[in-house]
This record gives sequence, C-alpha cells and structure tokens, in this order.
Amino acid sequence: MLCSVCKEKEATVYYTNIADGKTKNVNLCEACAKAKGINETSGFSLADLMLGLGASQEIEEASGGVALKCGRCGYGQDDFKKSGRLGCPDCYKVFADGLESLLKTMHKGTRHVGKVPEALRANRDLSERLKTLQKRLTKAVEDEDFESAAKLRDEIKQTSAKLTTTVVV
Repeated sequence: MLCSVCKEKEATVYYTNIADGKTKNVNLCEACAKAKGINETSGFSLADLMLGLGASQEIEEASGGVALKCGRCGYGQDDFKKSGRLGCPDCYKVFADGLESLLKTMHKGTRHVGKVPEALRANRDLSERLKTLQKRLTKAVEDEDFESAAKLRDEIKQTSAKLTTTVVV
C-alpha cells in the first residue's frame, strides 16, 4: 500500500484518526510520518496488549536491566515483547521473577494444578477422609478410648461404603 501523502513509498505507519464520530485512515511511509510529527512508529508490543500495558517491562525490571536469554532456545526479552509468548519450558525458569507477578494478576496462583473430574475428586476426598479416620481409630485404641474407637469404626464403615459406591458408579 502506498503512502497517502507522497504516493511514492510503501506505507509502514497506519494512522487512524477519529474525530466527531468520523474515522479517517491515513497510510504513511516512515519519512512522511516523521514529517507529520508521528514519532512513535513501534506502537505497543503484542505482549503489552495481551498482558496489560507495561507487562513486558516487568520482566525487564525483574532482571535488573540485564538482558536475559534462555539457554535452551535462545529466546530473549525482546522476543517476548514482540510475540507475547515464551519459546520453551525452560523460558519459564529463566524469566520466573518477572512472570510471577504477571501470572498472579492473571490467574488465581502461579502454579498450574489442572482440573480434576468431579467423580475423581470425590473419590480422592473420601480416600483421604478414610485414612484420617483410620489414624484416629488407631490412636483411640492406643489411648484405650473405646467409646471414641467404636464411633470411628462406624464412621469408617460408612465412608468405606460411600467409597465403593463412588468407584462402582
């Protein structure tokens, strides 16, 4: 696409002006953009748009101004700024300090724990409850608290019955 002003060079700066509800698109070459006073031609990085303005600077600030690069894939801070993505699993370790604060604002935590199907979670919870009850039963027998031991024994039977029902279904 040619520059809207000089109509000679290829346009590299695309400027949209919205005034009084009317939109006007202007395509400028680099020289005409500078002549019009449009100095910032880089715009925002994709990482900034995806993660919020200033996101890529967080990694830079966390590194203390040192340009970090991944030893495995060679991915650097500039690559993250351009694409908003990391190159490999090791990048998460290299850029960990800067990424932690970004992840905290985007997610509940900074460690991915995955999702567990409801039936499996219920089964796991019942198993953990059963182990706890068995430990309490052993302690009650050792302490010769037979009344509590009897109650725990009954609760263990009920929990075991629920556990086998959950597994069968």
